[in-house]
Amino acid sequence: MNKTELVDAIAKTADVKKTDAEKILNATISVITKNLKKAGKIQIIGFGSFEVRQRAARNGRNPKTGATIKIKASKSAAFVAGKTLKEAVN
Repeated sequence: MNKTELVDAIAKTADVKKTDAEKILNATISVITKNLKKAGKIQIIGFGSFEVRQRAARNGRNPKTGATIKIKASKSAAFVAGKTLKEAVN
């Protein structure tokens, strides 16, 4: 499912216009992004948690030349599914 299909599904499920559903989805994504950047974690009971994880600096290898390269430490967004979501999928 892509973003357009998700907007269509939200509009149909919530019985709202597609433009309103898209605004709601964009706002949700924006709020999640801003809060992850600021606080590092968002928990939605029954659905799951979004969190920021630290990735340590490490050595890598250039696949083309085989030369060793240093990869800087970075942050990465992660999602951990909640119990209710896991049960629904299984």
